[in-house]
Amino acid sequence: MRGTMSATEVHKQYNEAVTAFRKLIPDPGLRMSFSRQVDGYMRQYVLGVWQADNASSITPRHVEFYNAIYSAGNPVPSALYWEVATGVAGFDLFQPPAFFEGLRQYDRRKGTTLARRFADQLTLILLLFAAVDDVVSESEAGFVNACNDTLLALCDRDGLKADRPALKADEFISRRPDTPQAPARQKEQAAAKEEKKEAEAAPEPPKLEEVLAELDSLCGLDQVKKDVKSLINLVKVRKLRQEAKLPVPPMSLHLVFLGNPGTGKTTVARLLAKIYHAIGVLSKGQLVEVDRSGLVAGFVGQTAIKTQEVVQRAIGGVLFIDEAYALVNQENGNDFGHEAIEVLLKNMEDHRDDLIVIVAGYTNLMEKFIHSNPGLESRFNKYFYFEDYNAGQLLEIFRSMCKKNGYTLSQEAEEWAGQDFRELYETRDENFGNARDVRNLFEKAVARQSNRVAQLEAPTKEQLMELLPQDLKEPEAEESAPEK
Repeated sequence: MRGTMSATEVHKQYNEAVTAFRKLIPDPGLRMSFSRQVDGYMRQYVLGVWQADNASSITPRHVEFYNAIYSAGNPVPSALYWEVATGVAGFDLFQPPAFFEGLRQYDRRKGTTLARRFADQLTLILLLFAAVDDVVSESEAGFVNACNDTLLALCDRDGLKADRPALKADEFISRRPDTPQAPARQKEQAAAKEEKKEAEAAPEPPKLEEVLAELDSLCGLDQVKKDVKSLINLVKVRKLRQEAKLPVPPMSLHLVFLGNPGTGKTTVARLLAKIYHAIGVLSKGQLVEVDRSGLVAGFVGQTAIKTQEVVQRAIGGVLFIDEAYALVNQENGNDFGHEAIEVLLKNMEDHRDDLIVIVAGYTNLMEKFIHSNPGLESRFNKYFYFEDYNAGQLLEIFRSMCKKNGYTLSQEAEEWAGQDFRELYETRDENFGNARDVRNLFEKAVARQSNRVAQLEAPTKEQLMELLPQDLKEPEAEESAPEK
């Protein structure tokens, strides 16, 4: 669920806080140093807050909030998703801002309390960004307090007296930026209750034998079936070795599906998601299918957000990217597809225990795609090749479609279909659609049969079901009558 505050509102509050403190600084030089440095330091500290909460839970909303950290007269940031996520993961230790020493020196000379007021202002600003998910957690509050304590310790060392109690982040735990929230304990109990409810509502994992039977029932794909079963055995043995506390070499379960359209790649991906769920590799087993248009946006920064949203839907299952080679534009190095790839690679690492990515497409183009990025080469090292269906397999698929939809083939229609598929296979080119061509023939045949049967006065059940040769054949184009 989206939070109650927008990034625009957060920026407004941040800018107002920084502007108000800037006005408190009488010294022009110190005021200028503060203005130049404050945004950069605040961005670093916000990364630390988010790391304290959970370094692996960065969302597009975090990116929007991060890019809201700028004050009047300073550049507007345009950080991308992986920059923020990498910054969160890489944050080390809180270091006081360089201008803080200037504030303390001014306080010592003039007897003011600028340094302590900044410590309070820092606490309020960091709490604002801690509530990116509408909740200030205990770990976030602890980090904010630690930052505050570091600054106040420097003030104490310099003998700077306080004119009021220091602000503590503990008072804001589990509060939204604008309205009180339930206590942290109540929130934890509510979350646990919700998780239990979701677990009870979740369907039982499919039985492995049932999914394998479904895989075996697919027409053709003999090598793919062998590869899938070999992969299952590999995963099973790895789990047994783990349980026996034996060494388990690293292994990537991400896959590359190579082959022409209509060869069953999406169907096999869906079955693999179920199989991985059945053997405990994936927590949910859903399939999320996308292509370039589902990942790439037309503006800087938006592709990362769009891709991250897709990944979030796929966690616990399989993300299937069809025609994945389209993400790499060899003619334009600045194409936004590279941004999508970076987000994918980071999520494949962050969620390596509960996300599998399958990329698919034409053999030659996919090989170029994989070799376009070292990160892709290291994560995609298993290839499944989907061969074209031969004429007999195309006919078998056509029979299956007829049976599934309650149609029968007359002997003459079956003979005609067999001959048609032989010609289709023997003359195939880059436009050959495999099972897609079969479905196209079936749908056209059903439409023609409907037109034919609709002319019958009282068609029988057999007539309603039967497909004849004329239903399968393309109508011959009528020759134009010669002009008189």
